[in-house]
Amino acid sequence: MTDAVDRITPLGIMVLALLDEGDMHPYEMIRLMRMRRDDRLVPITNGTMYHTVARLEKAGLVAEVGVDRGGNRPERTTYALTYAGSAVVGEWVRRELARIDRPAEFRIALAEAHNLERAEAVALLRIRRTALAEARAALAEGHRFARDKGVPAQYLLEVDRDETLRGAELAWLDALLERIDRPDFPWGRAAEPSERYLAQRKAARQ
Repeated sequence: MTDAVDRITPLGIMVLALLDEGDMHPYEMIRLMRMRRDDRLVPITNGTMYHTVARLEKAGLVAEVGVDRGGNRPERTTYALTYAGSAVVGEWVRRELARIDRPAEFRIALAEAHNLERAEAVALLRIRRTALAEARAALAEGHRFARDKGVPAQYLLEVDRDETLRGAELAWLDALLERIDRPDFPWGRAAEPSERYLAQRKAARQ
């Protein structure tokens, strides 16, 4: 399991999470991810998608379940998530959600955090909050030390930015934890898919 989690790419995780919603062919995955603007998080091209799906199949994380030969369209192979693939999603999100040294991966882990139980996601985010507060405190101490030593402010602009951004993320994280810790905050998969979701799936299959 550890090897599979280590080798998975951010796009691979998003594909596995997408297949948790239902079986799909790569063309549908591409269209659905673009409709949701997931290309903000990872580059999505036909080539990278088909290559990613092939790697996931070779690793046993997805499995071919059918081929659509309808009309004049090229054949479309449909894939399903395997049990191993589902387990990898959870393990990857658990690993990345608490880390503060991989911001690109954290964005995807946050987007997929609903795949974990609410209490587990909250606990991991609290671990992240502690690490973030410690890192900001160390940064602030170093910033003060540099100023006290007479380092010109023009050489400390990046440090100032980093300290400010970490402070802003701490404030955001505190507000987020308060929100998702409430029982009335929706979490996990909805019992019934919304009309918007069904319309998106239908459009992506065209």
